Amino acid sequence: MASFGWKRKVGEKVSKSAVQQFEEADKTPDDGAHPDEDVDWLHAIKRRREILLEDCAAKSKRLMDEGAVLAEEGRHWEAVKKWDEAIQLTPDNPLLYEMKSQVLTILQEVFPAVKAAEMAVKFRPLWWEGWQTLGRAQLNMGEVDMAVRSFQVAIHLSPSERTLWQEDLAWAWRLQKHNLATKEKIRQEEETKKQILNAPELEQDYDFESDEVLAACVAVAERQTRYEELKRTAVIVDAEGNVENVLTEEGGSADAATPSEDQFVKARGL
Repeated sequence: MASFGWKRKVGEKVSKSAVQQFEEADKTPDDGAHPDEDVDWLHAIKRRREILLEDCAAKSKRLMDEGAVLAEEGRHWEAVKKWDEAIQLTPDNPLLYEMKSQVLTILQEVFPAVKAAEMAVKFRPLWWEGWQTLGRAQLNMGEVDMAVRSFQVAIHLSPSERTLWQEDLAWAWRLQKHNLATKEKIRQEEETKKQILNAPELEQDYDFESDEVLAACVAVAERQTRYEELKRTAVIVDAEGNVENVLTEEGGSADAATPSEDQFVKARGL
């Protein structure tokens, strides 16, 4: 039967001279020089962070340019995806939000378009083009009064920009007048309908052989005719800003001309 024994220890055959050299080297006095002490770790960390930020900015710029190309080609959702990726890298870049708002407005994503434009003016409050885009997004959402204010801010920042006066603000003012005229028309309709349902002539007792009955019937018929005309009337605002009421049979429900729009998105300069 084979005998059992302990395994030989590792290093048992190392020569004594090698052991002595190792011990002498280990006893060498420490002169206190550590190579790591000369390294400025704080500076190194800051430098690495700067490099990472540069990489993020460069990648964000590339994604922004790719999104602009996709938007010009009509691939709007792909463009939005590119800009969302860029926003993750540089979340304080107003250009990304402004271009995203333009495309979302084209896609009729009205609320996200307004939120994106609001972020653009938040990060760049003195950028007139950001306020212009915000006003257009607000118009598309139906917030005419807010759009007028945004265009006024843009004009205050860049009073020499003719498109703000001639297209954006003029168009918003026309819509504002149209809304006021429409509210007045609805008020008149409701008042006329109330007069028809609660005609004072019908509350009196008449002698059916008198002329008063005929006068009362004529008055009620006139109110009914007026009510029917109001229902068939469309409110329009002409190019000079004048409000007109047009019967649908005669003038139709023609809408006022819309301002010209660029069907492409560009990276605007700050």
